[in-house]
Amino acid sequence: MKKESVGVVETKYYNLSEELILDGGDSLKDVTIAYETYGALNKQKSNAILVCHALSGNAHVAGWHEGDRKPGWWDNIIGPGKCLDTDRYFIICSNVLGGCQGSTGPSSQNPETGKQYALEFPIITIKDMVKAQKKLIDHLQIKQLFSVVGGSMGGMQVLQWCVSYPDMVRSAIPIATTSYSSPQQIAFNEVGRRAIISDPHWNEGNYYEGEFPDSGLALARMIGHITYLSNESMYEKFGRRLQDKEEYSFDFSTDFEVESYLHYQGDTFTKRFDANSYLYISKAIDYFDLTENGTVSLSEALKDVKARVLVISVDSDWLYTPAESKEIVMALTANEVDVSYCQIKSSYGHDAFLLEAGQLSYIINGFFSETLVVDVMTLNAATITEDSSIEEAAELMLDEKVTHLPVVSEDRRMLGIVTAWDISKAVALKYDKLDQIMTCDVVTALPQDPIELAARKMRKHNISSLPVVNDHGNVLGLITTDHISTLIAGDKY
Repeated sequence: MKKESVGVVETKYYNLSEELILDGGDSLKDVTIAYETYGALNKQKSNAILVCHALSGNAHVAGWHEGDRKPGWWDNIIGPGKCLDTDRYFIICSNVLGGCQGSTGPSSQNPETGKQYALEFPIITIKDMVKAQKKLIDHLQIKQLFSVVGGSMGGMQVLQWCVSYPDMVRSAIPIATTSYSSPQQIAFNEVGRRAIISDPHWNEGNYYEGEFPDSGLALARMIGHITYLSNESMYEKFGRRLQDKEEYSFDFSTDFEVESYLHYQGDTFTKRFDANSYLYISKAIDYFDLTENGTVSLSEALKDVKARVLVISVDSDWLYTPAESKEIVMALTANEVDVSYCQIKSSYGHDAFLLEAGQLSYIINGFFSETLVVDVMTLNAATITEDSSIEEAAELMLDEKVTHLPVVSEDRRMLGIVTAWDISKAVALKYDKLDQIMTCDVVTALPQDPIELAARKMRKHNISSLPVVNDHGNVLGLITTDHISTLIAGDKY
């Protein structure tokens, strides 16, 4: 399959209609969420994948903006024929609450004062970011996400989604992340924040009409960026090579290539990021702790997770170590969650989740290829009892906008199925009872069946819907060609 870009894209904006109540007790009015989407949402709205970005990321995860020199930050993963295939999935990515790339944050206008919030912006948490994302997903009328995917701070959001809204997440892929910020991680964040606060231009956050604290923000980025790299990758990339000179300068100018690289990273960061956003987002990372500061165990914190989970770590990541990922896996396993674990082999360190597109695609494709009927089916599908009339069946089909109705007993045991075609035939033949027209020998699917198996059954029997039943024959839901066509079948349906 040819792998292409999604092309030129535009950022969209959603304005929340009500106040957002925050984890710390404060609230925000007139909240805006910047987001981008790629691909098409299928009729059943069952193919949506939410991508969550890291600290310095944004909603522009794929494709190109007009005039851009480079594509979105995960363009090697998202697009036609790529890992997150936009021919199959509807991809959503939003800028986090507290950010500076379109979503409401400290650089946004405070509706109460008409000026930028600055430090009047309330402290936020990862839970608040996810709550805002949930408002967006509700706005898009998506009842359940096919998957939630993200690395680093994005992985924290993935885990929070599984905890806060377990019924809305069918599968989850947290990458290079942790279930709580360690003292070392907090320490690095605090040094970065102190660099910003110590900048003479920071002015208690009120710098928007004057000089920006670029030196402090650049230093914070340099400190943070060191944690994203491994010692091995730094040796491979820079070694001890000198920058544009043949011998030491014996002063405090830039001698080494690695110094020049960090200066470049810091300087470019100041052109696209707000210093106050860095303070707020890094603090949200520090506060992230699913164990609620040790008051509950991690297994207890994850007890309500219903999603299939794929946890991915990087072997050279010392910021969010493989041991932290394995701790998540163990806690999920203790709750009998369907969880898999894979480790990326890379010298890139933490940044590998952005750079190792080949390995990451292989792992995620393998996980998605194991998609089951339960991952995409409509839960609590409309059903009708055997003693119902033809008229009642027709009205229910119209109300629920369906063309298939499983016929069930009082305990939801499968008795048969009736279709819109059956209803039309019944009218022509002047039948009035369902048992006169319903099909009793029904082809069904089990929730643990691979969706490929469901698709084969539909093709073999030339039908477009399968009731999903448990081992006792009780109806659990319905799977249709609309559910699976964009995921596995291309244009076959």
